[in-house]
Amino acid sequence: MAGNPFTQLVFDLFIICAILITAYTCNFYYLVFLANKRNRILPTVDLGTPSVTIQLPIYNEKYVAKRLVDSVCNLDYPKDQMNIMVLDDSDDDTVDLLEKTVKYYKTQGFQIEHIRRGTRKGYKAGALKHAMQITDSEFVAIFDADFIPPTWFLKRAIPHFSKPNIGLIQCRWGHVNENYSTITQVQALSIDFHMLIEQKAKSDSHLFMNFNGTAGIWKRDCIEDAGGWHTATLVEDLDLSYRAQIKGWKCVFLPDIVVDAELPAQMNAAKRQQFRWAKGSIQCATKLLLDISVQRKISVETKIQAFIQLTRHIVYPLILIQFLAMPILLAGQVNLYVVSFLPAITFATYLAMGPGAYVLIIRNMYGKTWKSKAKLLPALLVYNAGMSVNNTVAVFDALFGRKNEFLRTPKYGIINKEDDWKGKAYNLPFTQTTLLELFFGVYGTLAIFISIFSNNPVFVPIIAIQTIGFFYIAYMGLSHTQFKRNKSSKQRKMTKKEKMANTVYKLSMVGVLALIIFGGVMAINGYNSDIYPLDRVRGHFDGVIGSSDPDTIRTHLIAIQLDLEPLIEKLPETIDADNNIISKNPVWVFPTESTNFIRIHNDVTSMLQSIENISTVSQDNAAYHTGMLDVNNRADILRTNIMDATPYMYVSITNVFSSIIWIAVIVGIFAALKRKRTQLKESDVIGA
Repeated sequence: MAGNPFTQLVFDLFIICAILITAYTCNFYYLVFLANKRNRILPTVDLGTPSVTIQLPIYNEKYVAKRLVDSVCNLDYPKDQMNIMVLDDSDDDTVDLLEKTVKYYKTQGFQIEHIRRGTRKGYKAGALKHAMQITDSEFVAIFDADFIPPTWFLKRAIPHFSKPNIGLIQCRWGHVNENYSTITQVQALSIDFHMLIEQKAKSDSHLFMNFNGTAGIWKRDCIEDAGGWHTATLVEDLDLSYRAQIKGWKCVFLPDIVVDAELPAQMNAAKRQQFRWAKGSIQCATKLLLDISVQRKISVETKIQAFIQLTRHIVYPLILIQFLAMPILLAGQVNLYVVSFLPAITFATYLAMGPGAYVLIIRNMYGKTWKSKAKLLPALLVYNAGMSVNNTVAVFDALFGRKNEFLRTPKYGIINKEDDWKGKAYNLPFTQTTLLELFFGVYGTLAIFISIFSNNPVFVPIIAIQTIGFFYIAYMGLSHTQFKRNKSSKQRKMTKKEKMANTVYKLSMVGVLALIIFGGVMAINGYNSDIYPLDRVRGHFDGVIGSSDPDTIRTHLIAIQLDLEPLIEKLPETIDADNNIISKNPVWVFPTESTNFIRIHNDVTSMLQSIENISTVSQDNAAYHTGMLDVNNRADILRTNIMDATPYMYVSITNVFSSIIWIAVIVGIFAALKRKRTQLKESDVIGA
C-alpha cells in the first residue's frame, strides 16, 4: 500500500465505493433468487365490470396521442362503465388533434372528456391530482401517451383485485419498437430486468414495489387513503405507491399482461428519461425513508429493500469515483488485485459478478430466445457505463435540492425500422453533461495507457468498457442533435437563422472532435514525458534492490539519473534566502522533503559513489556485504519516494492550467451552440 496521504485517501475511497457497489450488486442477485423462487399463479375473482376511469395525461404528443385514444376506445369493456379523461396540458398541435378525436368518439357513445387545466402546475402529477377531484369510479387506469393497451386489458387485469388490500395492479411494459436500433434494444433489455426481476420479486413477497407511472390500475380508495398525488418529486408514481404501501396496501405485478409502448429512439430523449428517474428516486428517498424507518408494522427486510431501491442510483457517482481513482492508484503501484499474486483472479471475479451472472439471468428470463438477448449484453454494459455521468448529475441535482421542471420524454410514433424521427418536432439538443462525458472519455483513454505501462493490463477491458460508453453516449447525443423549430407541423424550408444554426453546429462538432483528438494526443505525450520516466525509475530501483553486482547497480543508477534530470527541469522550485534552489517538488501544495527530486537525485549520486567504493572491496569482505545492504535499503526508500510522488505529477501546475484552457474552449463552443438555440426559440415566439 502506498505511503503518502493523498494516495491513501484515494485508495480508501476506491475501497469504500467497491464495497457499496458490490452490496447493491449482490442485492440485485438476491432479488433474482426471490423472483425465481416460485412462479405463483395469482388468484382472480369475478368482479364483473366495475366502473373504471381511464386517465391519459398528455403534453405535446402529436405523433402518438391519437394512437393512444384510439386504443383506449377500442377496449373490450362496456361504454357506460368506462369514463375516459384526456388530461391535455399541451400547447402545440396536439390540442387540436385531441379535440377532434374526442369529439368523434363522443358521437360514438363513449364517455370521454378533453380536460384542459389552462396550466402545467405540478406537471403530470398536477394533471392527475386535478382529475381525481372529478373522478368517482371504483378503479382508475393510467396510460402515458406512448402506450397501446390491448383490447382485453381491463377484463384480464381487474379480476386480479382479488383481495381487499390490493390497491394497485402494475402490468408489464412491452416494446413496440424494440428492434428499431441498438439504443432501443438495450433499453428494452434493461426494462425487462426491472420488470421480470425486481418487480416480480417484490410483488411475490412482502417487499415494497413501485408503480411505473403507466400501464396500471389503481383502486381509487387506495389513492385517496395514501394522500393522493403529490407534486414534490419528479416520480409521482414511485412516491404514491410507496405511501400506499406504508399505509398497508398491497401492490401486485402481472408479468403475463403486457402493454406495448414506444421506447425513446433519440439518445437525448433516453438521457432525459434516465435523468428524471434517477433524480426522482433520490428525491423520494429524502422524502420517504424516515417515515418508512419509523413505521413499526414494516419488517426490517422491507425497510432495507426500500432503502436500497430508493438510493440505488448513488451507484452511478460511486462508479465515477472508482473510474477516477483507478489510474491514480495504478500509477502509484497500488495493488488492486482481488488475490495479489494472481491477477487473472481479479478479471475472473469481475466477469462472474457482472457479465457471467447476467448471462445466466438472461437465459432464465427468456428461455429459447435467450441467445439473441445475451448478444446485447456488451452493448448494455457500454450503455449503462456511459449513462453514469448523466445519472450522477441527476443524483447531485436531487441531493442539493435543485428543483427541475418535469420534462417529458418525447415520442415520435416509431414502430418500424423505416420510421424516421429526425425530421420531426420535439427533437432534443445535447445537454451540458455531454461535456462531462467527453472529459471522462479522454480521461479513460489516458487510464488505459496507465494500465498498460504500469503492468496492469488486466484492468484494460474494465476501463475500456466505461471509456467506450462515455464516448458513445456523447457521440450519439451530439449526432442526434438537430436545430429544428417545433411549433408547426407543416413542411417548410429552413430559414436563414436555421441554416446558420446548422452551420454553427457542424463547425462546432468539428471543433469539439479536434479538441478531443488534441487533448488525447497531449495526454499521451504528457504521460510519456512526465509519468512513464518515473515508471522506468521504479523499475531501475527494483533492479538495484534485486542485484548484488556493482556494475549492474551502477548501470541502473546512471539510468535513474538520466530519467530524473529532464523531470527536475520542469518541476516548480523553492529558493532559500541566498537564492539557492533547495527543492524541486511535484507537490506544489504542502510539499514534503520525501518528494523533493533534488534530494532524490543527490541520494542517487551518493549511492553511485558508494557503489564505486564498494567495487574496490573484495566480495569476501564484511564491508562489501554491509555496503550492498545499505545501497539496497536506500534504493527501497527512494523507490517508495518515487511512488509517493507519481500521483502528483498528474496534477502539476502545467497540467491543471492546460486542462482549464481545454475545458474553457469546449465550454465556449457549447455556449455558442446554446446561444443559437436561444435565438431560434425567440424566433418561434415572435413568429407564433
